[in-house]
Amino acid sequence: MTLKTIDPAVPLPVRRARVAVAALFLTNGALFANLLPRFPEIKAMLGLDNAGFGLAAAAFPLGAMLAGLAAGALIRRFGSARVAVAGTVLTALALACAGMAPTGLLFAAGMGIAGAMDAITDVGQNSHGLRVQKLFGRSILNSFHAVWSMGAVLGGLMGAAAAGLGVPVPLHLAVSGALFAAVSLCSLRFLLPGAGEAGAETAPAGEASDGARPARAGGATSRFSGRGKYLVLLALVLVAAAGSLVEDAGNTWAALYLRDGFGAPASIAGLGFVALVGAQFVGRLVGDRLVDRFGERLVAQAGGALVALGMGLALLFPSLPGSIAGFAAAGFGIATLVPAAMHGADNIPGLRPGTGLTVLSWLMRISFLLSPPVVGAIADATSLRTGLWVVPLAGIMVLALSPVLAGKRAAGRG
Repeated sequence: MTLKTIDPAVPLPVRRARVAVAALFLTNGALFANLLPRFPEIKAMLGLDNAGFGLAAAAFPLGAMLAGLAAGALIRRFGSARVAVAGTVLTALALACAGMAPTGLLFAAGMGIAGAMDAITDVGQNSHGLRVQKLFGRSILNSFHAVWSMGAVLGGLMGAAAAGLGVPVPLHLAVSGALFAAVSLCSLRFLLPGAGEAGAETAPAGEASDGARPARAGGATSRFSGRGKYLVLLALVLVAAAGSLVEDAGNTWAALYLRDGFGAPASIAGLGFVALVGAQFVGRLVGDRLVDRFGERLVAQAGGALVALGMGLALLFPSLPGSIAGFAAAGFGIATLVPAAMHGADNIPGLRPGTGLTVLSWLMRISFLLSPPVVGAIADATSLRTGLWVVPLAGIMVLALSPVLAGKRAAGRG
């Protein structure tokens, strides 16, 4: 996010809220990323084998799934600002406790609580970001997700530096947790009041606030009523899941594919993941401008086509440079998918405030749990190259479901 993207016509409190929401996304990305470089030390300290450590670490997404559906009710009761900040503080505390855990069971408990709080924070900060976007009258949600990526890089660098300097894991996580918890608490005073609180924002003419969602002219959701809203939500969940699946393919399989498929050394094998994440970050930086100009639907269609063609060609004509380029194309193609799906889910007519966003965020996390074993099973039965065909198939799925996203006029009004 740059200062030149801020419209001087937007009131100062709303501009301050945008910076405060960006701070929340930064802390959310940095908190868990601080822990990742310390996993080898934690595994050794707890005396866990690979299977035991994997089960303990899986408590994080499990906790997110168990608690994620409570986010909507909490937002309606306390407001998205308070929920996001409280979730950040509790996530930091839980991760610090996990780092101090003397046994694998207590480590898993800390991870589970951290995952639960992270899921609630995720919904809260995106809900608040969508409120701020509504007052800006144009797309800014992608910039928040770009800041999250920056936070993840920052946290990873902090964790790696702490590990290299030999800083004890409990001390490192306590200090980093306190730092980012303080950042989130400082941002609270600049966030917008929650739904039902005094001073809640007034949306631009013709738009709803955090109350009931009327049908929006020009939006895909206005064509549906009754049970149709659940079909819209399902389609949006699948769009977000497609983006998550492609992202997980880079996280989990890119390095293995380049190493085993082409004999790439470790320094080169890691470039598949770097290419995907780096291109995704660039796509999010420019995503808001593209959405404002062309609409979420057309941008998603172009992104889905880029994923399908880029990774499809890389798999059809395998080579090391082509595969790295294919992962980069996939990362750029999915850059706006999750923010667009969240925007659509938060504006489905007939759903209570926060419900669509909560359900989408919860179900999207399931894709992170399911995609690794699915790709792994296909790879074991055939080859990893065959398993990675789920990536271009995800791009095709986005193309098929893209009509559910907002067009240019609807997307521009936020």
